[in-house]
Amino acid sequence: MKQVLLVIDVQNEYFTGKLPVTYPQGSLENIKKAMDQAYESHVPIVVIQHASPAPEAATFRKGTPGWELHHEIKSRPYDILVEKILPGSFTGTFLEPWLKDQNVTTVTIAGYMTQMCCDTTARQAFHLGYAVNFLSDATGTLSVTNDAGTILDADLHRAILVTQQMRFSRVQKTDEWIEGLPGC
Repeated sequence: MKQVLLVIDVQNEYFTGKLPVTYPQGSLENIKKAMDQAYESHVPIVVIQHASPAPEAATFRKGTPGWELHHEIKSRPYDILVEKILPGSFTGTFLEPWLKDQNVTTVTIAGYMTQMCCDTTARQAFHLGYAVNFLSDATGTLSVTNDAGTILDADLHRAILVTQQMRFSRVQKTDEWIEGLPGC
């Protein structure tokens, strides 16, 4: 089994922009921990960065401060950077050919937002035949209100984790995932 760590959309928009991640506390610390341990264990790290294709987009407009990777992510080593414009990290990107070239069989999901890009990427990976790990404390979200209703951050996060565990992913905490890495 060869695995990679996918670090999805850890961008300033989720810290200083219009979409601040509020749950779970410590998700960024766990993302950093996962990256550091993956690097030490020679597990490739793929950093994924979202950009809105709309020239006047309110969020994730390429070249804006909100679009930039969080400084804690860009300062850490990683193998490749994948840019995407849709929630799924496989759609319209070179991620799948790169994973095939690396003989990857397992992807581990960390990053933001639990219910959007992390969930979509995990489902895509499962549909493509990859085993998927979903790090419950290294993914995060916020409370959402729209025309369909309101859901609190903790409830939204938990609903996605429960659904992921039902079929698509092995949901685990970062420390549990680290214990299974080579050399740990």
